[in-house]
Amino acid sequence: MTKFYSDFNNDMDALNLPAPDAPFGTVQSATANAATLIGLIKKFGKKVSTGEIVRAGTRLEQLAVIGGISAAYYAGAVIGSIAVVTGRTLSGGTSLSDVLMSAHQYRLNTDWLPQVLRKFPEIYQTKQKKRDAFRLRTAAA
Repeated sequence: MTKFYSDFNNDMDALNLPAPDAPFGTVQSATANAATLIGLIKKFGKKVSTGEIVRAGTRLEQLAVIGGISAAYYAGAVIGSIAVVTGRTLSGGTSLSDVLMSAHQYRLNTDWLPQVLRKFPEIYQTKQKKRDAFRLRTAAA
């Protein structure tokens, strides 16, 4: 297990979201799979769920366990966790501008990402008390 994956998995666990090793084991695979998610969201629309993406025949089958969550919110969490783990961490977490800069650096820019990050700052602010409720909040969003 890589240090990146261990830290990434811990950050996603704090959000109560799965982070399977195969798609997110390295920073390269995490960014590639985040880009895949973003491409599918562009294709099917911002309201597509991870379950719908899995049923569309993607290689992200391990995400079926969170089928009801919006793929955009999951992708936002993945991008935020990548930013937190790749060293852009400040006291209490990463700033919105740091996450957006990381998204730009890894070519994961989307028009909807800032909105998701503003609505759910617990994605990147690691000291937020409600981080473990992120999954529940996004299922209702």
